[in-house]
Amino acid sequence: MDPHPLAPVVPPLPAVPAQAQPDGHTITTSERGSFCLASCTCGWRGPARRSRDLARKDATAHLTG
Repeated sequence: MDPHPLAPVVPPLPAVPAQAQPDGHTITTSERGSFCLASCTCGWRGPARRSRDLARKDATAHLTG
């Protein structure tokens, strides 16, 4: 799903500290309008959240689950 063409481009923010990430997994968060999405280099994508904190918690659950 492409972002809206008028949506501001926001660089991804780290969701969890680098030392907490297992090999092969790099988690980032990005903002699309008023939503924050977490994604991983393994292909996992979390649900769109209005709360950055909830998106980061989804990412942490992915790494530990």
